[in-house]
Amino acid sequence: MLAPAARRTALAALALLATAGIAAAATPVVGEPAPAFRLQDQDGKWHTLADYKGKWVAIYFYPKDDTPGCTTQACSFRDNIFAFNKEGAVILGISVDDVESHKKFAEKHGLPFTLLADADKAVAKQYGVLKNYGVAEFARRDTFIVDPEGRIAKHYESVKPEGHSEVVLEDIKALKAKSSS
Repeated sequence: MLAPAARRTALAALALLATAGIAAAATPVVGEPAPAFRLQDQDGKWHTLADYKGKWVAIYFYPKDDTPGCTTQACSFRDNIFAFNKEGAVILGISVDDVESHKKFAEKHGLPFTLLADADKAVAKQYGVLKNYGVAEFARRDTFIVDPEGRIAKHYESVKPEGHSEVVLEDIKALKAKSSS
């Protein structure tokens, strides 16, 4: 049993988390292993983070398929796909939408990279990006760069969709250069 003062402190911390609208899971920090996952892509194929060991991976979480900001962000990654490929980097988009929604979104916008369906919201929780928007829960617009050993190399919080893929690409180039020196 907690002492009254400790109980008040714990309740205040929980209330603060609740009012912030962020799930209580801790966000992984730079240098830590990226949380493992197993999710289906827009074609129903299963993917794990371990599938990408040895590669640089940009995991971008986004709120909802085919909404204005999410479309802008996805199309920006699409438009830079050749530059990411040149760097040997993989792009993985994750939202809490289902496989069918991802399939329609990818086909409509010609997205040449993997979209992963986190319909049960478990991965968004693991990465600390699940946010309450009124009565609905969606992934916050965060991106993680994962290094070839599977560690978080960079984290961007609540990003703006415009120009974000260019920033991620430049940071991957810089991180690659730093790791090879």
